[in-house]
This record gives sequence, C-alpha cells and structure tokens, in this order.
Amino acid sequence: MDARSIIGRLGSELATLKTRFGVKSLGVFGSVVRGEDSPGSDIDILVEFEVPSFDRYMELKFYLEDLLGRSVDLVLKGSLKPALRDRILQEVRDVA
Repeated sequence: MDARSIIGRLGSELATLKTRFGVKSLGVFGSVVRGEDSPGSDIDILVEFEVPSFDRYMELKFYLEDLLGRSVDLVLKGSLKPALRDRILQEVRDVA
C-alpha cells in the first residue's frame, strides 16, 4: 500500500478517528512517504490528540494496524525530539 492509498484510507475514517479517539491532527511520514518502504515496513503516523491518554493512544494504534493491515509506529506530535522535529514536520503528509 503506497502513501496515497494509506492517506485515502485514513481520510475515509477521519470522522471515526476524531469522534472515537479524539484525534486533533494526523499525518503520515517516513519510508512510506519517501517511497522507500518494503512489504514488512511499518507505517509512521504522527498524531495529536484533543486530550491525550495512554489508553486512547493504544486503542488508536491497534485500530490503525487493523485498518491498514501493517504495523504502525504511532508518534505523538508533542513528543518529537528537537533533532528530528523539523525533518518530520517537513516530510509529513497531513490527513487531518
């Protein structure tokens, strides 16, 4: 599944992601966006919650893995390390 397909699938679930999980913003970055992924690669997803909680984070991670059929590396926007922040924010393709 390429970046366009992943973003499309996430976009079609946007209402659920917002209401069920409290997602404020969501985007895809990493090897999938760069076209460097392989069939075993995970999907890097940057997320910001309206009200963050560990339970919501884990529930969303499992939901996205089921939805996309691949392992998901779910990264909190507020926890980006300064050394990587600019690169990730330039690369991310927003869904919401």
